[in-house]
Amino acid sequence: MSTDLAPTLDLDALRDRVDTVLAEFLGHPPAGIPSQSRAGELTRALTDFVLAPGKRIRPLLCVLGWHAAGGGEDEESLWRMAASLEVFHAFALIHDDIIDNSPTRRGRPSAHRAFAARRRARPDADAFGVHVALLLGDLALVCSDALMNSAQLSTRQRQTVLPLLDAMRGEVLLGQHLDLLAAGRPTGDIDEAMAIARLKTAKYTIERPLHLGAALAGADQGLLDLCSAYALPLGEAFQLRDDLLGVFGDPALTGKPVLEDLRSGKATVLMAVATRRATPEQRLTLDAQVGRADLGEEDCARVRRILRHTGARDTVESMITERYERALAALDTDLLAPPIAAALRQIAHRATIRTA
Repeated sequence: MSTDLAPTLDLDALRDRVDTVLAEFLGHPPAGIPSQSRAGELTRALTDFVLAPGKRIRPLLCVLGWHAAGGGEDEESLWRMAASLEVFHAFALIHDDIIDNSPTRRGRPSAHRAFAARRRARPDADAFGVHVALLLGDLALVCSDALMNSAQLSTRQRQTVLPLLDAMRGEVLLGQHLDLLAAGRPTGDIDEAMAIARLKTAKYTIERPLHLGAALAGADQGLLDLCSAYALPLGEAFQLRDDLLGVFGDPALTGKPVLEDLRSGKATVLMAVATRRATPEQRLTLDAQVGRADLGEEDCARVRRILRHTGARDTVESMITERYERALAALDTDLLAPPIAAALRQIAHRATIRTA
């Protein structure tokens, strides 16, 4: 356990340092990464995407995991690994937007839509946008690896960190695949929806970043288990909040339209609870509207009313609260220095009590 930390950790300052590492790397990528002169449109787009304002929750958790395990203050390998997680996140988001055909990301056109708009004179502009965005996502993955490789990990660190990194990537891929398989007509399968949430969000967003930082600093299994006890319920709460925002959120705050999840028939706990409790008439409406690519605002409002009247929205709010409290309870331990526990509480609050 680290004992030389300030009474509080400034999460915004930690985020700024991550941004500095990202800007320096993207501004001067190593040999082998396409340069501005060879692939200017791609490299500029990646820089703009990665450096756009964001929560940086994965790098922050990586840094906190490092400190929780007693890591020092100025370990360059930590900052490079933490920053690499944000570039990997860019890869996941870019490809996810293609899969979901999302029109916007962070209040701006998604990558494939932006590339298509720039080549609107082409007869194949939409296909072109998708193809270039696929390459942009691939470039983000390559850059994530390059940034991680530049961390100059010791043999011990590589042996403990790389298997966790591989596990995180495999979990994201499996979660995305299950998400695709489950999309379409609504079902009452809450367990399936929760399994997807754990793989796509709880592990990838919270647990593995904490594990990676802690393992880098030499954490034992007891501390890794503590990280999981905090991370998994918090990650589930994070996804449950995302599901609510995906239907009831304000696009001006979330940067995403509220019709998207309903049009794709995304398998969420919110929809599963509503489907289980729906009257026969309500179930007919859900079956007819959810998963319609041309779903309009009026029919979306009908679905929202069902989500309220069945109590699904309130139930999900209660599930968020229960998981948030369970995550906080895991921090009540002598294994964590008070500044680390306080910072993790801040992140838990930001992840669950949010409008965007």
